Amino acid sequence: MTALPLMAVGSPQAKRTVTDRLEVLRALIDAPGFDPLLLPDVVQVPPDHPTYGWSCRVPECGRWKMAGKNLCCVHDAEWLAWQKDGGHIGDFLQAAEPLTSVRWLVAPSCRLCPDMPAKGQEGMCYLHTERWIGYRKIRRDKGRQADFQAWLATQKPFSGFGKCQVVACPSVADHPLGLCRQHHHRYVNAGKPGGAALPPGWTPRDLERGDLPVVTYTHEAAFRTWCMTTRPVARMNQLSLLGLRPLVKAEIKWTMSRYTQQPDAGRSWSLAWLQHVADECREQKVNSLADFDLAQGRAHTGHIVKVMLGYLRHIYFTREDTKDAGFIDTELYGVQIRDRGTVVDLSAVTQRWLRDLLWDHLDARLTADPPRSSSTLTRPRRGCVELSAFLEAEAPAGGHEPRLLTKDHAVAFVADQRHRKQHGLLSLGLYENGRRHEQRPVTKSTLATTFGGARQVLRAALESGDAERLSLAREFIVTIPLSPAKAGRRRPFPDDVARALANDDNLQALEESDLDDRGLRDIWEALVFTGRRGSEVSSVRLECISRLNGIPLFWHDQTKVGNYDQAIRIPERLYDRIERRQAKTVSRFVQHHGRPPTSQERGDLALFPRRSANLSGQRSVTYAWFGRCFRTWVENLDIGKYVAHQDRHTLATNLLRNGANLTHVKRYLGQVSERMAEHYVHLANTDPRLEDALNAVWVAGPGASEPGLLLSGSQPMTREEAEALAIDLTRRSTPAEGGFCTFQPVVDGDACPWNMDCHNCDKFVLSGADLVYWHRKREQWRMLAERAPDGATAEYLHQVFEPTARAIDGLEKALSAVGLLDEALALDLRRPQDYFGRVWSTAFRAHELARHEDKGDTEVLHDGDDAEAS
Repeated sequence: MTALPLMAVGSPQAKRTVTDRLEVLRALIDAPGFDPLLLPDVVQVPPDHPTYGWSCRVPECGRWKMAGKNLCCVHDAEWLAWQKDGGHIGDFLQAAEPLTSVRWLVAPSCRLCPDMPAKGQEGMCYLHTERWIGYRKIRRDKGRQADFQAWLATQKPFSGFGKCQVVACPSVADHPLGLCRQHHHRYVNAGKPGGAALPPGWTPRDLERGDLPVVTYTHEAAFRTWCMTTRPVARMNQLSLLGLRPLVKAEIKWTMSRYTQQPDAGRSWSLAWLQHVADECREQKVNSLADFDLAQGRAHTGHIVKVMLGYLRHIYFTREDTKDAGFIDTELYGVQIRDRGTVVDLSAVTQRWLRDLLWDHLDARLTADPPRSSSTLTRPRRGCVELSAFLEAEAPAGGHEPRLLTKDHAVAFVADQRHRKQHGLLSLGLYENGRRHEQRPVTKSTLATTFGGARQVLRAALESGDAERLSLAREFIVTIPLSPAKAGRRRPFPDDVARALANDDNLQALEESDLDDRGLRDIWEALVFTGRRGSEVSSVRLECISRLNGIPLFWHDQTKVGNYDQAIRIPERLYDRIERRQAKTVSRFVQHHGRPPTSQERGDLALFPRRSANLSGQRSVTYAWFGRCFRTWVENLDIGKYVAHQDRHTLATNLLRNGANLTHVKRYLGQVSERMAEHYVHLANTDPRLEDALNAVWVAGPGASEPGLLLSGSQPMTREEAEALAIDLTRRSTPAEGGFCTFQPVVDGDACPWNMDCHNCDKFVLSGADLVYWHRKREQWRMLAERAPDGATAEYLHQVFEPTARAIDGLEKALSAVGLLDEALALDLRRPQDYFGRVWSTAFRAHELARHEDKGDTEVLHDGDDAEAS
């Protein structure tokens, strides 16, 4: 697998040739702002370089830090122990003892031979060191003391052997074979490929006469190949780019310079990692990083190459160039989707006309309405990839000629996908799975994505006229169906599961599973108490809580709906837990930086910082990490398969059950619409359309001058009229017999001044939920009238109940007109769940309804925005 979609140089889609790219990079490298440190092919880095520095952080420590860390191996082990005891980095750096280096980073010249590197404590080259060891042994065998200074005065310098013949090695050779000491050892351990050898009888004395040995080979080409492919000796203070081809060498230099400009690059690239990148580029013989095969590289080198390619794309490609190159880069539109790369690879769509349509569709969306999530980009891509693979296999000319495609080809594509879904067969297209590309089984969900994505792109082409330009048949486009899958929803937690997830012992187990103490339990409890989306809690900043007039508030961003810096009231228990988490996060910052954060730094710090690549502490843990940990916890509890997001459904249902309406649920949960709020509600008799319709059905009550009169008439009420008449019973009423009392002193707890004569009071209101009550009341009066001793008494009773009967008849007529009569009749008396339902939550004063002008006797009410109550 190559590092697509940056096109390999020399491919037909590449906009620039090797020469063009090299010229661009050379112009950038020759610019005044380029760091001169990175100009040589052997980059020598000072120990305190801000990005590529290699010295241990302990003051005056002569050793180099470990790759990806700030301390040498000895001090890193000490720091881990210190950290466990609660100490911070400032105290550790003061207490730590500096260490001396165990070897030279760059060997000095030999005392005798200026062209030879020194070896060992005596400071002499390899040959003189061997001579000294031999001389000292002879003197010891004879029982005499070897005088080093006297021996040194008798020695003569040797001629140098030049640079090490290993192409990538910048060191000086100190062996007659033309190899440095380390590579000579590697050569011997490799079995001496090529059979390089010195002449028989050759001794270092020949060098004193200036005669260099003539090296012989059994197979010189094999020796030269070994020299070409062998890696240089890894050194923490230098990077060798020797042996690389010009373009890839320039790319590494420029991207290293570009990396130094990152405000927070996370964990810095160590020179050892960069040396691995250079070595693997040399071994793969790549012209450009675009040719780099990620599958053959190490994990960290693959990551670095991907970042480098991201930098290079912006100088190799314009936005229009990406269309020919077969990808689209969201960063060119100023769009960055969280926890996702910026590049969408379109190269799997092999038909150029279809890939161009896909690119145009994504280009239009990124320009006009940048998406919030990656699914907006990946859904059309998946549909086109699957359609492309089918056309390549089944359509004439592999689908590359759109004019040859007919309705039959679209029907065959739809049938093939449905057959694969029915039998669980693999998809035709290849899809990314980490670093691999693989086929996946077709499911109901992926089938919906395929049809929906392909139809979306082709329909856009039909509307823009591109389909006509391509001679693509309209019948082919409209045959692809709409997405067959309906959006599902998760259930609230059952009572036993909710108790298990709130059990103190189980919560303690969740906390203990958080080995790095990143706030796993804190995130879960915040989700339970607030009902926020998972990422809205996991990504909050350090300063996410405050008190306003003594009320504890939780501040967060609802990025999905575009609401930023929103506050929600939270209980004291959660407020105290977040305060403790803040202290831990600040303590972790002090541990790593040796000082408390400034006020500006506190505003940028994440409350739940991720563990790796987060030197500044501004990057939060991901919700995917929380989801994995939560899933493991639930599996250990053995309570079934549940996800954390179900707590949001549970809270929505509880809100509705306890008196909130859909508007309250929508506002509290930060939903886009009431329809989305309905998605989270799971109670019977809670259809959200019921509330909207009841707000438009108004009849005069029994105490009005014309009971049962349809008040809205032939014209719907305006929003202002509806708002003036509607009453929020959850705050401004109290239950009464057969309805609700809205007289505020009584609502506040005072005694009723009219001796609770509710049915004759103008403060008495009715709602749709009272219909069954009044049905039974009517039956009661009818029974009384039937048992009356005489006809006059029966007639009197009928006359007394007549206003109420007319009000009931009018209410039934209105409810029937809008199809709500069955729902109203289904409400049985005053069950608690009915009391808190929407049917009960909106009612109107009878005398105000009666004063509303009667504009007709129409039984059909108009449903629309003008008829909705707020």
